[in-house]
Amino acid sequence: MKAELEVKNEVKYKNKKKNTLSEQRRAYLMIAPSIIIIVVVALYPVFKSFWYSLFDLRLNHPTKDSTHLNYKIDLERYFNNYDLVSGALKRAVSETTGETKDKVMEANKKFLDISNTILSEKEVASKEKKVREIVFKFQPVENDKLKFAKISKSTAENAIQTYSDIMNSLSSLTIEGDGKKDIEKAAGLSEELRDSIIKPNFVGFGNYKYYAKDKSFWSSLGNTFYFTLISVAIELTLGILVAMIMNKTFKGRGVVRAAILIPWAIPTVVSAKMWKFLLDGQFGIVAHLLQKFHLVNDAGWFLSTHSGAAFSIISIDVWKTTPYMALMLLAGLQSIDTTLYEASAVDGATKPQQFFKITLPLLKPTILVSLLFRTLDAFRMFDLVFVLTGGGKGTETISTYAYKTMFAQMEFGRGSTLSVIVFICVALISIAYIKILDTDITGKR
Repeated sequence: MKAELEVKNEVKYKNKKKNTLSEQRRAYLMIAPSIIIIVVVALYPVFKSFWYSLFDLRLNHPTKDSTHLNYKIDLERYFNNYDLVSGALKRAVSETTGETKDKVMEANKKFLDISNTILSEKEVASKEKKVREIVFKFQPVENDKLKFAKISKSTAENAIQTYSDIMNSLSSLTIEGDGKKDIEKAAGLSEELRDSIIKPNFVGFGNYKYYAKDKSFWSSLGNTFYFTLISVAIELTLGILVAMIMNKTFKGRGVVRAAILIPWAIPTVVSAKMWKFLLDGQFGIVAHLLQKFHLVNDAGWFLSTHSGAAFSIISIDVWKTTPYMALMLLAGLQSIDTTLYEASAVDGATKPQQFFKITLPLLKPTILVSLLFRTLDAFRMFDLVFVLTGGGKGTETISTYAYKTMFAQMEFGRGSTLSVIVFICVALISIAYIKILDTDITGKR
């Protein structure tokens, strides 16, 4: 009897364990789509940016407009010049005499040797015939898989050195008459052959090392932290004040709430353009009124000086986003039980005591969320600065610096490096807020 009971219990335990595992599998399957979306939408761009940051990737450079891990040769460019160099050298050998002829023959021998080495490369040999057919028809090789061929590092380095030697050797010859044009042609086209060899543009952490020594980067990063800290601190202070006012019951409260939210509802580019006109040193009415009342010495101070531009950026950012902070904090205030204030008033607590002992502690989770969202948004500040100053007057931020690097200078490798640095800074800021405030969004310690 006892043995049968033990068997039944063991069967029940196994069935229970099996059901638990089955439920866990179903749970994982249910959240799998969310995990995939997070990986694709959020993490994939970061990984892609990090990958690009490891390369010297430049869209305005013909040999660095894509990622290259191996030495390659541009077969279209190579075969467009190969026969021309070969023919020019042969004619120069037959047209020159004496010491000049010896040097041309030596250059021709080097050319033939390195050409044979390149053409014997497995991938080059397999694509030579097809590429030549296209080139001879004066048509572009549109298929990149056909256009480029991998070659060994030793062959590539030897070819670069040899073609450079041929070019220098022929360029140093001084000759008049027969053979001059052919020698000049061979020298010039040898440079084309050399440049058809594409080096790997993998630089590892070279871009990060570059920015570690770049003064412009540190200046933009310093400006970003400065704007973020000052603007967010002011917005938090004003946000709490505005939220407490909106939380009161008074006549016309709905109108006041709607009016306060107007600056936040205006798109940043529109509000930045509007304030740029108002603060313009020549036509800005606000700038001239402040000058008239002797609040500033010069109407052009706001946008034409470093201190004025920094003041304008911070002020406009505070004007625009304080309503957002107030709205978030108002939601937190309305979740606080009013009976707590009534009980504390009965116990003799003053308004400041109620604020510091009840309001702030219970508002802490909301403050965390508000500060986190607002700080991350301010740290990535781009449109406001770009419209007002374009990053000039010492107001360059990390976002405008990354924009100029990536889109103005077309250096996608270094631009991706800056985007990765921004991601790291944002991650560290998020961790710091959670650690410093010692709470999570639920308010539990």
